[in-house]
Amino acid sequence: MFSLERWQEILETISKNRLRTFLTGLSVASGIFILVILLGFGQGMQNGISKEFEQDASNRISVYTGVTSVGYKGLNPGRFVEMTNEDYDYLITKYEDDLQFKSSVYRIWSGILSFKNESGSYRVEGVYPDYQFLENASLTEGRYINYSDQDSKAKVIAIGNKVKQDLFKDKSPIGEQVQINGINFKVVGVYTDPGGEREETRVFLPLSTAQRVFGGADKVNNLGFTLTPKGTFQDALAQSLRFSEEIEVFLKERHLISPDDTSAVNVNNTLENAKRFYDLIWMIKTFFWFVGICTLIAGIVGVSNIMLIIVKERTKEIGIRKALGAQPLSIVSMILHESIFVTTIAGFSGLIVSMGLLEIVGPNLEMDYIRNPSVNFNVAITTVFILVIAGALAGFIPAWRASRIKPIAALREE
Repeated sequence: MFSLERWQEILETISKNRLRTFLTGLSVASGIFILVILLGFGQGMQNGISKEFEQDASNRISVYTGVTSVGYKGLNPGRFVEMTNEDYDYLITKYEDDLQFKSSVYRIWSGILSFKNESGSYRVEGVYPDYQFLENASLTEGRYINYSDQDSKAKVIAIGNKVKQDLFKDKSPIGEQVQINGINFKVVGVYTDPGGEREETRVFLPLSTAQRVFGGADKVNNLGFTLTPKGTFQDALAQSLRFSEEIEVFLKERHLISPDDTSAVNVNNTLENAKRFYDLIWMIKTFFWFVGICTLIAGIVGVSNIMLIIVKERTKEIGIRKALGAQPLSIVSMILHESIFVTTIAGFSGLIVSMGLLEIVGPNLEMDYIRNPSVNFNVAITTVFILVIAGALAGFIPAWRASRIKPIAALREE
């Protein structure tokens, strides 16, 4: 019979082992939790950036000009560069076979729209019909500007959904006469834009009409193009970069701008921007994986350490088992079962909590460049199974050491 002191010692050992096992399991669970949450936010960033690029055509090239910063061929810096219809016509003729959608833009920033007793200040833009596709705009009523309107310099407009709500409330505006800075225009369409309400406060009319009515002469503020899609992203990117460079060279030569001037001509390439963003996301995701895996490794090391401690404290029990005929394989199996049990329970606990949190919070989380963070369930469950295998490997060394204990030495262990 054991003495009271011996029983207390045994109970304290059991309590210590349970506490150590609990803390190790908590470490493993937190590792899985952190990894899944980090992967979820990595996907959320990708979703958010993808949503930002949906606002315009994904392969759009925009060209706009500014003020020269370098003197060139006797011309002083500080000149404002203005593009013309001739610039646009030359480019669409030269690259006719490569272009998918195209438009130049003449912009009136503060157009006052009036309808009966309602009025407001909105951005008015003269465009070609293709501009609808450059902006990814969708029609909710009527039609967009067409080439017949452009050729005839028709006084027709397509308005954003926000403009419709401000001026017409629930009434359909199609066919109504609206005044822009005191000049009558007929509403032919209403559009909605994936960019949201801010993008729906614009009014589009034929470019030829805007230049004629609002004194634009042959001037344009910016150019927009998309190229015919290629078979692969890399081919499309190479074509897009080449086209962007050639546009910049052409405009600098035409408007007598120094090749070294970086502010006079600006070419914004969404494909190039997309590549930069997705490369950044890849690096962030890789970093998240690194942090998560390091956390898991710390948990696995904890499992191995706790197994070593348990083997040390159960040396006498193992010696008795071996003295009674227990085979080394049964000793290894006993220790491995405990190691696998800890990692399995902890791993699935961390997975369930993290997936549940993403499921509840994710759909309602919409921040700048972060939208609906989530993680692929197959990736998460595969990670847990790998963790369980790693837990088994972590427990193998202590189990192997336990199986090699000699019964006589174990029974003498204090």
